Amino acid sequence: MAKIVLGVGTAHTPLLSLDGEEWQSRANDDYRAKALNMSDGRWLSYDELEAEVAGRYADIATPAIFKEKSDRSQQALDRIADDIEAAAPDVILIVGDDQEELYSKGNMPAVALYYGDEIVTHEHDILSMESPPEWAAKVTQGWAVDAIHRFPGHREFALDLIRGLLDEQVDISVCGEVPRPEEAGFGHAYGFVIKRLMRTSIPVIPILLNTYYPPNVLTPARCVAVGRALRKAVEASPRDLRVAVVASGGLSHFVVDEDLDQKVLAAMRASRPEDLSTIPREALNAGSSEILNWILTAGAIEHLSCKWAEYVPVQRTPAGTGVGMGFAVWE
Repeated sequence: MAKIVLGVGTAHTPLLSLDGEEWQSRANDDYRAKALNMSDGRWLSYDELEAEVAGRYADIATPAIFKEKSDRSQQALDRIADDIEAAAPDVILIVGDDQEELYSKGNMPAVALYYGDEIVTHEHDILSMESPPEWAAKVTQGWAVDAIHRFPGHREFALDLIRGLLDEQVDISVCGEVPRPEEAGFGHAYGFVIKRLMRTSIPVIPILLNTYYPPNVLTPARCVAVGRALRKAVEASPRDLRVAVVASGGLSHFVVDEDLDQKVLAAMRASRPEDLSTIPREALNAGSSEILNWILTAGAIEHLSCKWAEYVPVQRTPAGTGVGMGFAVWE
């Protein structure tokens, strides 16, 4: 039977495709923000947030700190790539979120699985702007969304998983092709993992979790249950495959909440996904919603042990906007 032999968690923020010296360019966007998600459910403008925290993070929102944190992050990514290479999986399941890249508000499933022969990315809309930001070229290349790219899927195993999930009472949505990649295709949650962390060509099966767009966002408890069902579906397949599961995205952003991130990582390190079931839904809005990708993955890999984990909180402005970057491997 197929078996999950490796679990991975990784951020996919634009910062990971930029040098530390370039992080300030992303910080400049934060100063103009009108709706920053707080973990208590509030939405604040940057000015409102700055008034609340009174420049608490000014001492660490500096080029020297950015460089140090960039180096740590790239070392963590290299270590993940090493572990994937050593585990030699036959197929990788990437649990990511779609941000109106393949899907749209006209068709947004709560959770879907792709069973096509090819994973086809879509050129990011930012490149069609009259004056794209300076960071856009590097970031879209790092995400493999600078143009249309094609990567191998695993149709037969994906169909096994669909049948297995249905048997486990998960009403999974599906898609089997990307018919017009010039209009819509897979986005950064998948392209970053493939381009940055996979040193050889490995078939990929995308699992698309709607985290960003209410009203059909799964609860943390349901994500745990679907993750556990996914593991059962993997093990129900008669194929002799070594499977890796990768959580792509997170952790807290666009305001860093270190307490929330450490709670997530503590439960993940201990292989206790049930501890994640009670995270309030209001804490998982906007970028922080990608924590749900980690929670679903936690349900699928709870039989594995955490080999290592790294946390790099990046407060890139005095108000603490930025991203909590998590990196981890389970074997």
